Amino acid sequence: MNKILIVDASGSDVRVMSSLLSKAGYDPIGAESIEAGKVEAAKLPPGAVIVTVMRLSDGTARELIDWLKAEGYKFPVIAIVENLNGMDIAEVMRGGGAVDIIQRLALDKQLVETVEKYVQPENRTFSLGKHLIPRQSDEWREIERKIQTIAKSNANVIVFGASGTGKEQVALEIYRQSPRSQKPHIVVDAGGAGVIGKHDPSSERSETYNRIKSYFENADGGTIIVKNLHLLSFEKQSVLLHILEEEHPNVRVICTAEPYLRRMMAEQSFRPNLMYILREFEIVIPSLREVTEDIPVLANFFLKMYASHRNEPRKRLDASAVKALKQHLWVGNVRELKNVILQAAFNANDEIISESDISFNVNDPEFDDSLDLRNPKKEIALIQEAYRRGGNWKQAAKLLNITEKTLISLRKKYGIDSNGEIQS
Repeated sequence: MNKILIVDASGSDVRVMSSLLSKAGYDPIGAESIEAGKVEAAKLPPGAVIVTVMRLSDGTARELIDWLKAEGYKFPVIAIVENLNGMDIAEVMRGGGAVDIIQRLALDKQLVETVEKYVQPENRTFSLGKHLIPRQSDEWREIERKIQTIAKSNANVIVFGASGTGKEQVALEIYRQSPRSQKPHIVVDAGGAGVIGKHDPSSERSETYNRIKSYFENADGGTIIVKNLHLLSFEKQSVLLHILEEEHPNVRVICTAEPYLRRMMAEQSFRPNLMYILREFEIVIPSLREVTEDIPVLANFFLKMYASHRNEPRKRLDASAVKALKQHLWVGNVRELKNVILQAAFNANDEIISESDISFNVNDPEFDDSLDLRNPKKEIALIQEAYRRGGNWKQAAKLLNITEKTLISLRKKYGIDSNGEIQS
């Protein structure tokens, strides 16, 4: 496992990042100061990556980077920024400084993907890749049909789905099957859209406008894929709306977004008129727990990938392993399944993987994202689903990665009786 050093005084954020990195197959360690970071950096093995905040009480990310250079360490450093301040970013990245940046508000979307770019190739974790993985559920076959139909049009599309469902792969497949596939395509992460585009300081237009406009100029006749549309700031929404509505560029826009983007529109944190322009068509990818028949197919795909990478015979799942996989709630969806399967393949002593070889990551009690507590209806549905799959409340608590005491409190809170029904 690659070691990932996290230098951040915020204990809660370190726990968040550690949980995300552990689920992705990394081995995170934390340091609460620049000096502690130096001590831990000196212990890091080859292939490690350092993630650090810009400023701590005893120093800055730049000072840590300069120390690493002076000591001869060449670990890639990723800086966490509070906002996209051009001067801060230039300072931390100048002269071969930080290799990349992540916005703190987008840690859950950008951390793992960014770290994966900089681990050493021989220690790199398996990624989901850029192509669709064959699946057998009726829901997935309908998605494939929609891709073929929508790709032929020139309409803008939003691909909705929870984290880890494979939204970017679907977006890329729409592009590949479209008439615009012979023209350029640019992939932009909405959380960092202002960083990458070009800006002409002599221009009379705003920096945000110039940077976003440069994407459209570079993709003329082709496609722009906007990842994590829900992270687009209100200022960037306004600029994007102006470009699409007033300038009519010869560019198709395909976006990916988490389902709560619709709620953002209702709460007026996302512009409805921009949503209507971008959502001429939509594709909704179901969570993995909604299509459990796809789990064995996906698992076998990852086992084949693992065997090919290690040049050894492919391992197989027995009935107990398949049952355990189908009972799990898969908050991390396909990405989480991939990590669990690869760890199981590594742990298994023979060619058959059983339930005992499978380990599901359990979060610390202080940071539990397994229930995704965004609204009561969703929480109730997850509790009922866990009870249905587990068959009893003890097993339900295990599936939800919470204690039985916590589950009892939640049931009382929502009036869920012993049979999993809402009391009238």
